[in-house]
Amino acid sequence: MRHRRMPPAPLNLRGLVAPVFTPMRADGSLDLGRIEKQAEHLVEQEVVGVFVAGTTGEGPSLTLSERQQLAERWCAVADKRLPVIVHVGHTSVSDAKELAGLAQRAGAAAVAAVPPFYFEPRNVQDVVSCCVEIASAAPGVPFYYYHIPDNTGVRLNVMEFLPAAEARVPTLAGLKFSDDDLLLFGRCADAYGEKYDLFFGRDELLLPALALGAKAAIGTTYNFAAHLFRRMIKAFERGDMNRARRLQDQSRGLVFAMNDSGGLPAMKATMRLLGVDCGPCRLPLRDLSSDELEMLEMRLQEFLPLIRPEGSASR
Repeated sequence: MRHRRMPPAPLNLRGLVAPVFTPMRADGSLDLGRIEKQAEHLVEQEVVGVFVAGTTGEGPSLTLSERQQLAERWCAVADKRLPVIVHVGHTSVSDAKELAGLAQRAGAAAVAAVPPFYFEPRNVQDVVSCCVEIASAAPGVPFYYYHIPDNTGVRLNVMEFLPAAEARVPTLAGLKFSDDDLLLFGRCADAYGEKYDLFFGRDELLLPALALGAKAAIGTTYNFAAHLFRRMIKAFERGDMNRARRLQDQSRGLVFAMNDSGGLPAMKATMRLLGVDCGPCRLPLRDLSSDELEMLEMRLQEFLPLIRPEGSASR
C-alpha cells in the first residue's frame, strides 16, 4: 500500500532573518567568494536564517543562472548553521518554477515567491494559481508567499489569500509580510499565527508587529543591526515597554537614516563601511557618490554604539 507523503512543515523560525545582499564586483558580475565572510558576519549577528535573492539581494535584477549560482553557494556555505530561504519569484512563472526546483536540489530549507509583477494577477485565485505552479516544482520544502505590494503592485488581501492557497498549495507554510498595514497583519496573526510562519518585513514597525503576534521578521537592517533589534525584542518579552519603545525609536532612526542616504545602495555601502564588502549595486540602482558615501559614514557614527553586541552598546 502506498503511503501519502506528508507536506513539509513550516520552518517555525523565531527571531530575525537577514535578507542577504548579493555580492558583486565593480563590473556588476557576481562575486560569490565573498559569501563566506557574509555568512560568518551573520552568525556573529545571531540571525536565525537568511533570505536569498529577494529585494535586498536585487533578485529581480539577476539572471536565472546568477540566481541559481547564488542559491547553490548560500546553501553550501550556510551548512545548516543558517536555514536558507530562496526567493524564486519572477515575472515568468516558468522561470520561477525552474528556480524553485533548483533551490530544492541545492538544499534550500524553503522557497518563497512574489507573484508575477508586470502582467499583474487580477484576483486572489490568479495569484494562488501562480503559487500552485511554483510550489509544485519544489514539493519537498515549505513555500512562502512574499507579500510586498509597494514593489509588485499586487495588493491582494492576504486574509483571503491564505485560506484560498491552503486548499491548493500543499506546501504552503506562510508568508513574508512586507507592508505597513498593521491591522491586516494583526488579523493574519490572530487567525493563522499558530498554523503558519508570518515573517514581518518592516524593520521600523517591528515593535507594534510583536505586540500583534509576530514571532519572526525578515528585514534588511538585520544584516548589520540585529543586536539592536534583538535587545528590543528581549525588552518586549520581559514587559519593559519603556525600553522597548526607546530601542524601536533608535532603530527607526537608523532605518530613516539609511533611507535618507539612498536606500538599498546606502545599506549595501554600510556593510562595506562595517568591514563586510558586498560590492556595488547593479543598475537600475545607483551607487553612492563619494560625497554621499562620506555623508553616510558621518551619519553612521551616531548609530555604531547602538548596533554593537550586548555589553558594548550604549544603554
